[in-house]
Amino acid sequence: MKKGNPLALLPIIVFLVLFAFVGIKADDFYSMPAIVGFVIALIVAFLQNRNHTFNEKLSIVAKGAGEENIITMCLIFILAGAFSGAVKAAGGVESTVAFGLSILPSKIAVVGIFIIGCFISVSMGTSVGTIAALTPIAVGIAEKTGLGIPICVGAVVCGAMFGDNLSMISDTTIAAVRTQGCEMKDKFKQNFFIVLPAAIITVILLLVVTKTAAYKPTDLDYQFIKIVPYLVVLIGALVGLNVFLVLILGTIISLVVGVISGSFTMLEMFTVVGDGIMGMYDITVISIVVAGVISLVKENGGVDFILNFIKSKINSKKGAELGIAALASLVDICTANNTIAIVISGPIAKEISSEFDVSPKTTASLLDIFTSVWQGIIPYGAQLLTAASLAVESQTIAEAISVTPFDIIPYLFYPILMGISALIFIIFIRGKEKA
Repeated sequence: MKKGNPLALLPIIVFLVLFAFVGIKADDFYSMPAIVGFVIALIVAFLQNRNHTFNEKLSIVAKGAGEENIITMCLIFILAGAFSGAVKAAGGVESTVAFGLSILPSKIAVVGIFIIGCFISVSMGTSVGTIAALTPIAVGIAEKTGLGIPICVGAVVCGAMFGDNLSMISDTTIAAVRTQGCEMKDKFKQNFFIVLPAAIITVILLLVVTKTAAYKPTDLDYQFIKIVPYLVVLIGALVGLNVFLVLILGTIISLVVGVISGSFTMLEMFTVVGDGIMGMYDITVISIVVAGVISLVKENGGVDFILNFIKSKINSKKGAELGIAALASLVDICTANNTIAIVISGPIAKEISSEFDVSPKTTASLLDIFTSVWQGIIPYGAQLLTAASLAVESQTIAEAISVTPFDIIPYLFYPILMGISALIFIIFIRGKEKA
């Protein structure tokens, strides 16, 4: 393996420092759009490594931006925007929220959306798709109950990361199992045992922080037909339909419902879909630029440096498991994509686990857990960027309230507790499971 180069991580450090500094200084993290920070990071990356010409660096960036997972993610963003625009224009958000609050006490509405998020993400195998489907509902619940939007959206992200980590059709799960050579069912059982306490405590914490929720029963009018698109998305996810099919089907049904209910005309339906897609332009462009930055960071030896550094610090089985956890965490922080992070760190993790007798199912679980922990927390990851973007777009009040990834982070109980649960497993339960 290459020795690696710590200076290759400079673009990421520049972005984090610059974005945080400007946001704190201006008391507004929208004062510098994220895309500007990433463009600056890209320029820094281009200025590094004189061994490559400008055209060679451009080629590296283009290949990274055009990577299959990145393009797939961008297509999901576009379809998610189309669905969001169509269902919102059809009145689906208001009716779904009103229906939910009419049958659920307001104090458990947010817990309900967390649990629904868990089921959808496990069924769909995608956290971004889950966030796209549920964030508008979460915003509606916030507006009806008087709770903060970040709390409700945070519950959605928590549920999304639950399934991203556990779903048998999730890219991260498949990558973790394949790189370690273990059975899917064994990894699932091991993983579920580790994260279950985190999910239970998350429910309790959400109940505590939303205990002041209140709403007026007279303000809960709804039309059941407008709820149908969300039911279709939920059922489609639960039966295991591909996320693309789920979002396309949800969009078509939303348009049909909107026309039938008189929310918009057949001619206007193209506009509502277009408006929804346009609302996802920022996150799509950001994802492409981030992929380009990461491709140069990797080419310049940033990821190799992290891998070598962690491997040099291991000298025991417990240390090996902690090392695998740190490896997965750092690579995900640098790549902002948990599937890519697992693919990159998986082979090294397998070497470490073989040398220190860590079972493949445990290694696969740790890789999946810790990449999901950070993917659900980093403010420049697709999950929080999508959630924040939709949280602003989905508001029905006259003047939308600004919502940034940093606003949501304090309420990401599940990803944080998932990491704590995994550390407890490593430190106190390590070695008790059979290989």
